[in-house]
Amino acid sequence: MQITIKGEMKLSELRQALYEKLGELEEDFSIVYSKGATLYVNPTNGEGDTVVARRGDGKVIKQLLSNGPYRSHADELKL
Repeated sequence: MQITIKGEMKLSELRQALYEKLGELEEDFSIVYSKGATLYVNPTNGEGDTVVARRGDGKVIKQLLSNGPYRSHADELKL
């Protein structure tokens, strides 16, 4: 399933838009689980110009990986 969010916005606004669309999937379509997701972000400078993410040493960052949200030890032990 594809979710498209249009327009230039701050990442906090993008986060909220994603939160709302995922909530819609849960509430309106009864979808509770997903096998993962891929999010493509088009970084800009706030004026529509593309920017490139770089590490401190100047190396270009093309991908960030996540194994999901942080799980506390209590979560792991189901306490």
